Amino acid sequence: MQRTTALISSISRRHHASPCFIQPALANKRMASGTKFAKYNWEDPLDMNSLLTEEEVAIRDTARDYCQENLLPRVMEAYRTEDFDKKIMSEMGELGLLGATIEGHGCAGVSSVAYGLIAREVERVDSGYRSAMSVQSSLVMHPINEFGSEEQKERFLPRLAKGELIGCFGLTEPNHGSDPSSMETTASENPDGGYTLSGSKTWISNAPVADVFLVWAKCKWDGKIRGFLLEKGMDGLTAPAIKNKLALRASITGSIFMDTVKIPKENMLPKGQGLGLPFSCLNSARFGIAWGVMGSLEDCIARSREYALERNQFKKPLASYQLIQKKLADASTESTLGLLGALQLGRLKDKALWHPDMVSMMKRNNCGKALMHARILLDVLGGNAVSDEDVSLSR
Repeated sequence: MQRTTALISSISRRHHASPCFIQPALANKRMASGTKFAKYNWEDPLDMNSLLTEEEVAIRDTARDYCQENLLPRVMEAYRTEDFDKKIMSEMGELGLLGATIEGHGCAGVSSVAYGLIAREVERVDSGYRSAMSVQSSLVMHPINEFGSEEQKERFLPRLAKGELIGCFGLTEPNHGSDPSSMETTASENPDGGYTLSGSKTWISNAPVADVFLVWAKCKWDGKIRGFLLEKGMDGLTAPAIKNKLALRASITGSIFMDTVKIPKENMLPKGQGLGLPFSCLNSARFGIAWGVMGSLEDCIARSREYALERNQFKKPLASYQLIQKKLADASTESTLGLLGALQLGRLKDKALWHPDMVSMMKRNNCGKALMHARILLDVLGGNAVSDEDVSLSR
């Protein structure tokens, strides 16, 4: 009994020990003097960088440099004014960040892991522009590439890849939200061989600035759900913005209203039908989100750590208090594990050994952990956490 109690006590002590997130050198002093350790890097605690290929590192660094040097300085003002800058999409396109996993048609054709690394770097700066990038890449370009005709691919993908065109994905409806099986938007056949779409979609990212609208509708002739490509300027098509959001303010969101919009026959996606098609698009987007939210959490950690080291309370840095150290250590632990999980998922995707449930698991875990620890880290910054300044974590 005593041995069991001692063992449980030992396990408990190890379980509650926090990583030396602030001053890793302190841990080394407790070890035998002859023991040698690798240098601890709080920004990459388990050396994930060593698991990436040279190409993936180069892509990540390119995305990081652009986001930190060009995107970050513009995001705060965009957040304040709810202003979406279409030029940023063109800049991302020039770097090959849009539709990056697609082969050909002006796309980079990189690995799933590389795409995840791009999403991580964009969301390290702003969730809104990561959302815009994901919609363009996963919800518009991906279905055109997978389910579109060669003519559709040649017509749309190169310009979407360059950011010359902006796309949106119309699935969610006002009356049914996340239940697309109850879709009310309809498509009917025209005597001339084209189609007429009627209905509405809501909370659609990129819609007010979109040139291409990939809309899902229930076909009157057989009850099947199919994808249709609508284009800006078509009669009966409008996309007003949803204003005064309290979050994702740099991402432009709107509704889509279709009042008997007539489209040519060649604008229907020809390959496949049913809910499996839009769901496959969502799986692609969810993969990127699982990476992106970890980038956002990493930024929260970095800002909180810097503040805790510089801010003095009761004549000591905040970072010297164990309660603050625990908040940072917990967040660092979860971001590290979440990234390693996302990396493994990416490797499985690249080997065609993945399943949609894996994507859902990773997205659910990483989104939940990122949100929870971002909220906890708000406490480190106190009132500064909700001020409209660069130090703010609230954005």
